[in-house]
Amino acid sequence: MAGSQAPGYMIRVRALTQIPEYAEAVRLQKIIWGFDEIELLPVRLFVTATKAGGQAFGAFDAKRMIGFCLSIPGIKPGAKSYLHSHMLGVLDEYRNAGVGRLLKLEQRKDALSRGIELIEWTFDPLEVKNAYFNMERLGAVVRRFVLNQYGTTSSHLHGGLPTDRCIAEWWLSAPRVAAIIAGRPPERPPVKARISVPSDIYAIKENDPRRAREIQMRVSDQFLDHFSKGLAVVGFERTPEAGHYLLGTWEFK
Repeated sequence: MAGSQAPGYMIRVRALTQIPEYAEAVRLQKIIWGFDEIELLPVRLFVTATKAGGQAFGAFDAKRMIGFCLSIPGIKPGAKSYLHSHMLGVLDEYRNAGVGRLLKLEQRKDALSRGIELIEWTFDPLEVKNAYFNMERLGAVVRRFVLNQYGTTSSHLHGGLPTDRCIAEWWLSAPRVAAIIAGRPPERPPVKARISVPSDIYAIKENDPRRAREIQMRVSDQFLDHFSKGLAVVGFERTPEAGHYLLGTWEFK
């Protein structure tokens, strides 16, 4: 069990093992993303994932579940096992309490205890807060990009846009990851390119969908171009005007 002190409460993370807990995670999906019923991850997927080597963790404020994550097992070429972290969500009122990081660290701890070196997940490149979290708070890197991975969804968070996605690679034993988790600045390769997303993208998505789509297409084209040349996202910077993906050459040392 993991814990973190935040103002006014103690948050704890533990494995989910019971059907009522899985059902609560399904209920949280409705609140956090606003998905239609057909797009919810059902209880039976939580059951199957955990029995097949995946992970399901919940974050609790006292007895109240306020966040959760679910991963499923995968196999890379050469029979290399990894985990795909398919969903992580936290209630709005707990978004700045470090809950997401607690859940990810518990995923890492469990994976390493089983000899698993890699966890992957997808994220929206326009979500600059998530990008900063993934790159700078966890130490993930990005080398792949998928256009409209999930199709257009019913979630208000997606704003009706195609679900273009970065694929985050979290190499759990990499020096970069170890340094960041320990609170030390990691070594970073020279920056060879930048991809910028305006800081007000959230307001743009809500108020000007056409412009949001133009920004999305520009960002997606840049990712595909840079990745085709062997670059990877190795960091993320924030300024008042924009969030900046930092790209360079990277390999797991």
